[in-house]
Amino acid sequence: MNEHTIYDHVGGDAPFRRLIDAFYVGIEQEPLLRPLYPEDLTASKEHMFLFVTQYFGAPPRYNQLRGHPRLRMRHAPFKVGQAERDAWLYHMLAAIDQAGFPEDAKLPMREYFERAATFLINHGERPDTIELSS
Repeated sequence: MNEHTIYDHVGGDAPFRRLIDAFYVGIEQEPLLRPLYPEDLTASKEHMFLFVTQYFGAPPRYNQLRGHPRLRMRHAPFKVGQAERDAWLYHMLAAIDQAGFPEDAKLPMREYFERAATFLINHGERPDTIELSS
């Protein structure tokens, strides 16, 4: 997998579409997180799809559409504490398993999403050792 990005290794957009679809099924049923999302999830799904694919090696479609991801800034209006982080991560990790990614792609994806979820905590205590470039 060193020669290619995860995006290339897993076959491009299709598994990431499955990932985002599975993730949002969980979000739609999550009482802690659902109020943080707009009623119509269409745009949220597309933005997340573009961000995640770009992060894992797709062309910079997210940046072209929305500019720099600025993850902390975009999530600042929402209370993200440990409980929200854990619920979000639960649904994302389940979605990774449901999307059918090869095993060698799952570990780096899980590690990234664990770091990202912790990085976005903005309420209560957050470990200061987490840094992301996105």
